[in-house]
Amino acid sequence: MAFMRLGSKSEAFHREGQTWLCTTGLVSDVTIEVGDMKFHLHKFPLLSRSGLLERLIEESSNDDGSACVLTLDEIPGGGKTFELITKFCYGVKIELTALNVVALRCAADYLEMTDSYGEGNLVGTTETFLNEVFGNWTDSIKALQTCEEVTDQAEDLNIISRCIDSLASKACADPSLLGKKKNEDDETHLWNGISMLQPNGEDWWFDDASFLILPLFKRLITAIESRGMKHECIAMAVMYYTRKHIPLMNREAIETTTSPSEAEQKTTLEEIVELLPTKKGVNPTKFLLRLLQTAMVLHASQSSREDLETRIGNQLDQAALVDLLIPNVGYSETLYDVECVLRMIEQFVSSTEQAGIVPSPSITEGDLVKEGDDLLTPTTLVATLVDGYLAEVAPDVNLKLSKFEAIAAAIPDYARPLDDGVYHAIDVYLKAHAWITDSEREQICRLMNCQKLSLEASTHAAQNERLPLRVIVQVLFFEQLRLRTSISGWFFVSENLDNPELQKSGGNGGGLLKPRSENVRERVSELEKECMNMKQELQKLVRSKRSWKNFTRKLNFKKKSECCNPKDQAKPAI
Repeated sequence: MAFMRLGSKSEAFHREGQTWLCTTGLVSDVTIEVGDMKFHLHKFPLLSRSGLLERLIEESSNDDGSACVLTLDEIPGGGKTFELITKFCYGVKIELTALNVVALRCAADYLEMTDSYGEGNLVGTTETFLNEVFGNWTDSIKALQTCEEVTDQAEDLNIISRCIDSLASKACADPSLLGKKKNEDDETHLWNGISMLQPNGEDWWFDDASFLILPLFKRLITAIESRGMKHECIAMAVMYYTRKHIPLMNREAIETTTSPSEAEQKTTLEEIVELLPTKKGVNPTKFLLRLLQTAMVLHASQSSREDLETRIGNQLDQAALVDLLIPNVGYSETLYDVECVLRMIEQFVSSTEQAGIVPSPSITEGDLVKEGDDLLTPTTLVATLVDGYLAEVAPDVNLKLSKFEAIAAAIPDYARPLDDGVYHAIDVYLKAHAWITDSEREQICRLMNCQKLSLEASTHAAQNERLPLRVIVQVLFFEQLRLRTSISGWFFVSENLDNPELQKSGGNGGGLLKPRSENVRERVSELEKECMNMKQELQKLVRSKRSWKNFTRKLNFKKKSECCNPKDQAKPAI
């Protein structure tokens, strides 16, 4: 740390309680009170260095020669700083450092200690040393921290602005030029599951900056951002600061020198929200959701919560299900805050549609998307997320049907290539709300498209006694239709493979290996067996509800030979 030694005389003062006495042997002729401290001094050393003290001493001098008493309660830095100033005036050894130079510079200006009152006076000396401090990151950050005690005076003298400019330029510079290198062996630090460190070492200044009070931190971040710092790095710095100053954000307790009150944390959180970069995707969604939960606990302003909901909604495809399970801290009876999640879903759909990011709605049963397919767009990811969320909140007996429907319907139909997820959520809801009426069961089942259920989901639904009979009929009908289509396709392939003329032509490109017709016939046989098994399961299910004769008449089931005839073009009727 930089330092500068001033004066040459040995210590000439001693302290008795809150009183400072000069040990020169001369009788004190001026007493200066600073707060609860008293300094018994001599007029000449003071008025020869300070314009203010010269005027005050002259104004307060008595004709009887008695000692004058002055009060300097407004001096920047208080009694501790004035002690150093008196030593400077007496020529006693003192040392300027980054920790005391700001207060001394402000106090020297207040006392008018310019070169007009002696060459090498304190104003010029401290100004010179400040320029040296600004050349070093560590000294600059320490000097800026001390500005908290003399904010108004430091602002008037542009000390804060100059200090922040110095820090901002260094934060944006190559860390290696400042001797700041990240150890390549360091592990990435995680906070609440969020990576806190950047692999390129751009985070070296985060910790030092986190010790600043919020107004100074905000000014530093603004200055750094104006110099072109990446938004991602700005976001991580703000996260680091949040971790230290809002303990309620932390799932695990951390050591802090002070424990801020909830009112202080609320104020800090509201300021943090405004400080976050506005660019979409820069702030981790996990962090934003955690910040939103904390905002609810602290009863932060409505504008702050709405801001966070909008930010999260715009990038909801990056969220994890566990982070969406926000406990309800309001007056609602539901366990989780479903209203908040609904607003974020609506924000995502709105922003996506406005941006024109809408996949083709013409998805047929043959185009059902499997995991890993290219059609897994952000909208599809959110649909999967929402279906999972519905399944988690569905067991809540206080969750109204209207709220469940609103959340499920907020996702457009084209976003769900498969409706397995929403079917599972509906099943969970029906199981937990066994008392709802038949009409309500019909109503909630309209949220899913039976044509978009996988074979596994269809099989489950066909045996699900919680579903209305009409829905089961629809599931079985579409499954029968799908089987017929598959069987017809296999027969078409088989006929082509048995055609010698097509074999000679080489098909599509000639060199490709074709499956044997025997294998095709085996597959067709397996499909026939699956079809018959499904009919048998249907018979078992319907016996308990209505006559099988009436049910099969509605489905228009045929014999096995007729059902599997590829030439049969008749469409089954419901």
